[in-house]
Amino acid sequence: MKRVVNYEWKLAEFMARNGMHNSTDLASHLRDRDINLSPSQIYRLVTQQPERLSLPILAALCDIFNCTAADLLVIDAQDQQPKRRSVNGGVDLNNQARPRRARILDDER
Repeated sequence: MKRVVNYEWKLAEFMARNGMHNSTDLASHLRDRDINLSPSQIYRLVTQQPERLSLPILAALCDIFNCTAADLLVIDAQDQQPKRRSVNGGVDLNNQARPRRARILDDER
């Protein structure tokens, strides 16, 4: 059975708890830990859910907020529900549910 894995990125929540309300507030803390990101990269890191994240950046964030990676990333994995299929009880739309063609008659007849 397949599993669906989702995650929630909690960086903005940790920033708010520590009085950082702009992505620029995080930049100096990252530079102190020798992580040099552009302002747009930091903004995306804060406001979006990252698809890829380097371990040095994750380690620096954990050090800044005195937390673990499990605190920043909340992971949710669930079994994928199998798709339901209709067996011999389905409607064949090509044959059964077609509208009938209308016949138009002249009024003169």
